Amino acid sequence: MSLSAETPTPTPIPPLKKRAPSWSDLWLKNTKPLKHVVLAMQLQSLASPSPTKDPHTKTKTHTLISSLSNIDRTLLLNDDILLKILSLLPTLFNLQGRLVRSLKVLDWEFLESGRLITRFPNLNRVDLIRGCIPAPYDSSIWLSHKVLSMPIDSVVSGFVQNWRICEENLLPVEIVDRGLRALSSGCPNLRKLVVIGASELGLLSVAEGCSTLQELELHKCNDNLLRGIAACENLQILKLVGKVDGFYNSLVSDVGLTILAQGCKRLVKLELSGCEGSFDGIKAIGQCCLMLEELTLSDHRMGDGWLAALSYCENLKTLRFLSCKRIDPSPGPDEYLGSCPALERLHLQKCQLRNKKSVRAMFKICESIREIVVQDCWGLDNAVFSFASVCRRVKSLSLEGCSLLTTQGLESVLLTWNELQFLGVESCKNIKDTEISPALSTLFSILKELKWRPDSKSLLASSLQGTGVGKKGGKFFKKSQSLKFLSND
Repeated sequence: MSLSAETPTPTPIPPLKKRAPSWSDLWLKNTKPLKHVVLAMQLQSLASPSPTKDPHTKTKTHTLISSLSNIDRTLLLNDDILLKILSLLPTLFNLQGRLVRSLKVLDWEFLESGRLITRFPNLNRVDLIRGCIPAPYDSSIWLSHKVLSMPIDSVVSGFVQNWRICEENLLPVEIVDRGLRALSSGCPNLRKLVVIGASELGLLSVAEGCSTLQELELHKCNDNLLRGIAACENLQILKLVGKVDGFYNSLVSDVGLTILAQGCKRLVKLELSGCEGSFDGIKAIGQCCLMLEELTLSDHRMGDGWLAALSYCENLKTLRFLSCKRIDPSPGPDEYLGSCPALERLHLQKCQLRNKKSVRAMFKICESIREIVVQDCWGLDNAVFSFASVCRRVKSLSLEGCSLLTTQGLESVLLTWNELQFLGVESCKNIKDTEISPALSTLFSILKELKWRPDSKSLLASSLQGTGVGKKGGKFFKKSQSLKFLSND
């Protein structure tokens, strides 16, 4: 076997990729005037007396580079080139404006003058709330509410009875309607609109000019205004804000709800905030709006017995109560309540739940729900929470800020739910780790997800050792919004 001494062929070194020119390279390439500037700067630095040497002082090169970054490079361009660039700016602004789809109008004159349509011709989501409330000159005081915020004058002395500061500072109805006509003629593809202080004539112009309108939010709404909404046949998401204490006072009754139901039959989501009404209005919505899947009632003023009308909403899947001082003080006999067979979710947030009759009727109507969320509600004690035991199909329960509910009250309901898979308990100070019974511990062991933090001192992870929690391989324990898998020992 012979070995030939061959010189190994060296691996060719790949050519270095040429670095892409930076923005500064494009500016500094072949710019003779800039060389004169640099030369002048160097001569000036040589002529100036040299300062005392300091080890921390930057070198001349670094000083020169930092000085170059402060040079106004537009001085290198002659007038003809600058004029050419400026002539192209309207085209660039026009292209950029066509990409904008959503906008909040702060100055009403910007809309009425036509500049909004010219500047942003392809808008499909417009919020006019701030533009409808002129800001006082040089005002630094803001009045905020959950539905809107507005600047107020410093001359306001304080809250008085029947105070309606927003209503006193709104633009006149004629001006708002004129702006809506301009918007509808310039934005035919409008899909969402938020407005306050309009009339039915202004909404009719929007309905005629914007046939694709799908989402509408009306503040200071009343029955007459709903006549204009009825023309929006493709409307799917609607929020009506009637009365807001301290801001404005407006009435939405059964008359307006009936007009709404007969005109907007494609509604999927409906929110009634500060609205009045009764059994007849909700019944009309349930019978006409067959596609309604989500109903939200916020700070409602509904009359007695309205809760029974929910049974007419046959396809309703989500029911929400937000900041409601009452549910239904007089719901009537159980045989008239009925139920919502398709209902899956019940959410209660910042509501008064002290009336046992109304809470019992609410759970009776919602007996087929799969998810219950209760957050920061007043009056939810053991007796009130026990009414939830009629909901046998619950798979998810989330409790937050329910300080009156105890461990025993929670356990009495949980043990009746055989399909429960998720449990979340947060900031419920009367629910104690030390009061957890073996039956409740066994229930925890078969849950798919457990989020447990009733108070800041909760030590459930150590309290439930040896009870079987974590024995199901796919189950996990969630605490403080971080997932913690328990070992299978």
